[in-house]
Amino acid sequence: MNFMKRKSNLLLALTLLMLASLAAPVHADELADKGRTIFAKSHDAVVTVSIVLKMTYSSAGQSSPPQETKQEATGTVIDPSGLTVMSLSACDPADMYQRMDSRYKIETEISDLKIMLGDGTELPAEIVLRDKDLDLAFIRPKTKPASPMVAVDLNKAATAQVLDEVVALNRLNSAASRAYSASVERIAAVVQKPRTFYIPDSTMSATTMGSPAFKLNGDVLGLFVMRAVSSTAGRANLTAIILPADDVLKGAKQAPEAKGETEKKDEPKEAAEKK
Repeated sequence: MNFMKRKSNLLLALTLLMLASLAAPVHADELADKGRTIFAKSHDAVVTVSIVLKMTYSSAGQSSPPQETKQEATGTVIDPSGLTVMSLSACDPADMYQRMDSRYKIETEISDLKIMLGDGTELPAEIVLRDKDLDLAFIRPKTKPASPMVAVDLNKAATAQVLDEVVALNRLNSAASRAYSASVERIAAVVQKPRTFYIPDSTMSATTMGSPAFKLNGDVLGLFVMRAVSSTAGRANLTAIILPADDVLKGAKQAPEAKGETEKKDEPKEAAEKK
């Protein structure tokens, strides 16, 4: 009797093991199919932003010579007009550095900013709105693009729960030919105070700040940014978060036009006709 019971339990365990091994590839295939659908629809909305930054440090009345650096960051186009959002700390890290060490005063100046599209087109741009609390920078092309740009629709916003899988889109660096990439991330935590945001799993892949995150149904969850909270010791606690799409959309609605476009609209009619 005990032998038959052990045999029955063994058969049950083997059956469950077989079912589990069959279920895993099915889930993986379904996830890959949904991820590829999101990638095909939205990857052109992910852009590389080229930044030339001048930075000066000062402390105890002494200043360092200006240091100029050129760097690249990821941005997400959120309107066909070219309005793009990115992580502020990725393009202008002055506030983040200041929180990390208040002994130094840091002054920055962005001397050149370009949105680089997948076909190699470079659009001179400018920052039109900064939000230090949310780590957001909204940038616009200085001149209107020749044709509407592919954009992520922030109005189709989603929410997530702990352990949900999300698809992140990114553009790799120049060593990888700035190829478009996609990765699957998991939500490790959902923070609700002082505002709602999501903590991605610490095993993030090639995802960088400024990358958009999507639920598997294709709706946008939010944007990867950095959150910094100054501690009593003067150091900052830093963590990568996914800021909900609704918060990004609120900022986007306040983003003014680029100065180049405004100046063009205000240009006297006679001057415009001469051109």
